[in-house]
Amino acid sequence: MSTINGGISFWYAQEGAPAPREPLPGDATADVCIVGGGYTGLWTAYYLKKAVPFLNITVLEAKFCGYGASGRNGGWLYNGIAGRDRYAKLHGHDAAVRLQHAMNATVTEVIDVCAAEGIDADLHRGGVLEVAHSPAQLARLKDFHTGELAFGEKDRELYGARETAERIRIAGAVGSSWTPHGARLHPVKLVKGLADAVAALGVTIHESTPVTEIRPKHAVTPYGTVRAPYVLRCTEGFTASLAGQRRTWLPMNSSMIATEPLSDAQWESIGWDGLETLGDMAHAYMYAQRTADGRIALGGRGVPYRFGSRTDNDGRTQPQTIEALREILVRFFPQLAGLGIEHAWSGVLGVPRDWCATVTLDRSTGLGWAGGYVGSGVATTNLAARTLRDLIQQDSGQSGPTELTELPWVNHKVRKWEPEPLRWLGVQTMYAAFRGADRREAVGRSAATDPVATFANRVSGR
Repeated sequence: MSTINGGISFWYAQEGAPAPREPLPGDATADVCIVGGGYTGLWTAYYLKKAVPFLNITVLEAKFCGYGASGRNGGWLYNGIAGRDRYAKLHGHDAAVRLQHAMNATVTEVIDVCAAEGIDADLHRGGVLEVAHSPAQLARLKDFHTGELAFGEKDRELYGARETAERIRIAGAVGSSWTPHGARLHPVKLVKGLADAVAALGVTIHESTPVTEIRPKHAVTPYGTVRAPYVLRCTEGFTASLAGQRRTWLPMNSSMIATEPLSDAQWESIGWDGLETLGDMAHAYMYAQRTADGRIALGGRGVPYRFGSRTDNDGRTQPQTIEALREILVRFFPQLAGLGIEHAWSGVLGVPRDWCATVTLDRSTGLGWAGGYVGSGVATTNLAARTLRDLIQQDSGQSGPTELTELPWVNHKVRKWEPEPLRWLGVQTMYAAFRGADRREAVGRSAATDPVATFANRVSGR
């Protein structure tokens, strides 16, 4: 079987590209201008318009809604948020617990909105299963599990090898941790349905309209400038393409493969009847789901970063990355060694220098932004959008502080990434260290995390 490489993503190969919306026809005004038509921008438009129906909201998207990470991700709607442990150190444990509780509730919020708006995104709430394959991974898994309980996740469960196999029969798995706060979904069905819902509310969406510069009350494009009291940057991994933002968030590459559909006998040999999303405790970790049409979609980092914060255009990924992801698939499920890989693709996610997701509104300029999700954006975008809504309503005098505006990730400041070539060298070295550590841990008998990985985590700020 030949593998389709690129074409944005497998999800778009299934669904087809959306019908194009018109670009910006010229200079315009709005109450709120949102730059970026992915999950963050569309959720923000949705919640703002629902809260204040008379608002004139314009969304500007460089390609089409969902072209970036929102249309290429692994379809993990789950309660993870980048930076929670750091927020606990900066603001106290209780503040981080409130942030975690908000993320737990966000999984339900997305599911409820999809039901209310009639968005069929192949949602199935099977939770998240994260597995360990070695003594070192098992020790990290137990520490991770204990930490999640400490942040209030009392319904999380810890399994041994036998209990793990009862859920999914993964070769060599010695333990796992499961949380109910997760669901599988089809990323493109979600983003298409959300864009349609936003447009139906009366939000103006202009596609094929790249924004080249954002400054107070202005979003500048080749077709004209949108002037608005509030301009929100919702560009995640593509932020580096904006003037002055080259070192704000690093565009980290993540790649995926999708198999051909499995037979009933193959699924019987694996299990996976609960449709959990699946991850592991490797340093260069993987993520996977059982799709609604009976495939395995599996991802990992591949080549993590392109020099100069460059981003791809069509989702094409490197042959060695496809082979590396196939090796993970076969290592987990040896009985699938001959299974065909139908599609491979890649995309970028936003990584702040301290690996902390943030949501911000600068009340002196009206500029706002949210992102830096470090791969956990499917749910976090929704919480960010509701928080941006509350921040704008607070700033405009329509409401006071809310539980969301008081969360510790609000208005968090992050220093910029190092200039090139230090940025490229640092990321390449970090992931080489992680892969080497994974190889050593896989054959080792020690329960201690490889010291090279520990050092790489500390230096990188991860």
